[in-house]
Amino acid sequence: MKFRVKVVSASGGVADVSMEAADAAELSRLAQLQGYDVISASPLGAWADVRLRTTQFPLTLFSHQLLVLVRSGLPLLEAIETLSAKEKRTSVGTVCSQLVELLRQGQSFSRALEHFPAAFPALYVATIRASERTGDLVEALSRYLAYRTQLDAVRKRLVSAMLYPALLVFVGGLIVVFLLTYVVPKFSRVYEDMGDRLPLLSRLLMGWGKAFEAYGLWIGVLFALGLLLAGYWLSRPSIIRSVIAHLRALPGVGEKLQAHQLAGFYRTLGMLLRGGIPLVTALEMAAGIVRAGLGENVARATAALSEGRPVAETFERHGLATEVAARLLRVGERSGELGPMMDNIAAYFEDETAQWLDRVTRLFEPVLMLAIGGMIGTIVLLMYMPIFDLASSIR
Repeated sequence: MKFRVKVVSASGGVADVSMEAADAAELSRLAQLQGYDVISASPLGAWADVRLRTTQFPLTLFSHQLLVLVRSGLPLLEAIETLSAKEKRTSVGTVCSQLVELLRQGQSFSRALEHFPAAFPALYVATIRASERTGDLVEALSRYLAYRTQLDAVRKRLVSAMLYPALLVFVGGLIVVFLLTYVVPKFSRVYEDMGDRLPLLSRLLMGWGKAFEAYGLWIGVLFALGLLLAGYWLSRPSIIRSVIAHLRALPGVGEKLQAHQLAGFYRTLGMLLRGGIPLVTALEMAAGIVRAGLGENVARATAALSEGRPVAETFERHGLATEVAARLLRVGERSGELGPMMDNIAAYFEDETAQWLDRVTRLFEPVLMLAIGGMIGTIVLLMYMPIFDLASSIR
């Protein structure tokens, strides 16, 4: 569930940020973990979330440009001044000019970034803060960009897999709407004198044609209102949680949904651990990656790790690792390379999810084509059935 939150940062500035949490209690805990004091919070629906994303700060672009400048040998302050001069009239330029002022006042880069929580998430700030201990900003920026690239690649793979089925539904829906709103009303005029001699299903279809011809505007308005109400209803966080819970109960589907969540979770943990952040702190910061169904598991695992329990055993006991992931975690614990091992586990879950989605898509596409073709064919057959009956009677 996503919230729009008004917070006071550690530096005393007030800002509006968006945060994900299962409920208000978890929201407060995550805000305190990131150094914020919550003033007010309100849940965001799906449409508000879309508006928020359209105005989001281009963090990946900013990081890439900053990396190029710093890697070329420019000092950090001069690099950000360069970006500020280059992007004067954009959101990047506005943020950069304010960052320059904060850096000139003697604040560290991570502390300056905290003044803009809407632009720089806690994970980004934590990565930069860890780099300040080692003095390797280039490595930190490279690590974060690699993290974002991997997550974006997974997202693009999922979108690509669903693109063709969505296109089929859209085109098929347009054809069905055209038949029902234009073609069927025309045929209903031709058959209006046949009365009860029409087959039952054809009479029902022709009745729809006459109704649409007489009240087409009102039917269209009611249909549009129905779509709006359905969209609003489906945007409610409680409904989304209920849908996710029902999907998790489906055999096979729930496991793959969990694998997809865990992939992002492990990817985030790996980036934070490789940046030098302690495991418990990294686990608390990555808790926002897992949504409904796993948030309590992460909290229990965090508490167990704070008591000194082994990582692999804790993750497996609290549903955060499959048998394969637990074996890999044990190897990472023995070698002291948990960060890279987290990345390997994330890649394993991502490949597993992608292969499953590919198989489901290959099966779903022909079924969807048959369903849409059957619907269109049924409408056409019912329109022409009286003509076939008339031809038979003439013979």
